[in-house]
Amino acid sequence: MKDVYKDLAQKLDGLPQGYPATESGIELKILQKIYSPEEAEMALKIRPIPETAEVIAQRLGKPASEMEAILDDMVGKGQIGSFKHLGQQMYMFFPFVIGVYEFQLDRMDKELTEMFEEYAPRLLREFGGHAPAAARVVPISKDVGADLLVHRHDDVRGMIEEAKSFKVLDCICRKEQALEGHPCKHTVEVCLAFSNEEEAFEKDPLGRVISQAEAFAVLDKAEEEGLVHCTYNVQSGQSFVCNCCPCCCGILRGVKEYKAPYILAKSNFVALIDQDNCVQCGVCADERCPMEAIVEEDGDYKVIPERCIGCGACISTCTTAAIQLVRRPDSEQDTPPADLVDWTMKRAANRGVELKLD
Repeated sequence: MKDVYKDLAQKLDGLPQGYPATESGIELKILQKIYSPEEAEMALKIRPIPETAEVIAQRLGKPASEMEAILDDMVGKGQIGSFKHLGQQMYMFFPFVIGVYEFQLDRMDKELTEMFEEYAPRLLREFGGHAPAAARVVPISKDVGADLLVHRHDDVRGMIEEAKSFKVLDCICRKEQALEGHPCKHTVEVCLAFSNEEEAFEKDPLGRVISQAEAFAVLDKAEEEGLVHCTYNVQSGQSFVCNCCPCCCGILRGVKEYKAPYILAKSNFVALIDQDNCVQCGVCADERCPMEAIVEEDGDYKVIPERCIGCGACISTCTTAAIQLVRRPDSEQDTPPADLVDWTMKRAANRGVELKLD
């Protein structure tokens, strides 16, 4: 007898991001929690490339209005993804991370949280086990010296300036940890999505639509709290900025707890402390650095470059301006894939998976 959940798990694992099997079968239990058998069957028919409801309806032999209603219901349940492209609403089979898991924001409960925590070590090691890195640190722009060349993928404010539509969402990682009994001290509604399309989020069930000015205010709040800007590890085509804390964020936890080498790419900058201006207050080391990259040695505070991810969180609270972000040596510079298509091709090759469009 056909097992629709095993088929769905295999389809997810066939994507470059991965969805590995376990001896316990926890990955199947998660899918059973998220999809009914009928919904899982339909998800198997959605392609991992953008299509309109009309195209999908024609392919599956259904009336367009009926197909659109089915797809919108699945989007509302976080089972597939949807976005606007060139004025048209597109639908697509998304990976589990970054994708279906994050789409469970409004459906997350204690049961799903416990399932994900059980699966996280296996999932995140696979997700972060193959180059190129899945996500990328974007430094706090105002802390990068004006005389330094800043590429678009290193300029979070430039991304927001270029966009036309914005929304803000609760951080699903903080929501999950709160359900686990570990509430975070940081702001919960702090994750940004943006698009170059006009009115891109009018049909989006998650988050709330905001203005560009409000999006900048979210960035300001995140930087004030010492959160780390993270987005897709690509040169162009970013559509979100997560503002991450080391206590909850799956990506930062993947680096620190699960030692997944390709889950997060550092920015091309590194923090540097001017010992002549440093007053040894210890705030940067004790309260701001998310990676424990600043250490005290013989009364002086120093940055360990290998640990520093170049986020700039240490800088804004330095009362003597003793810390700055400087460009890493040329030998350590990292150029991300050109876009999501380039990333997908490279990751698929390194994972040894054959890309399928069905």
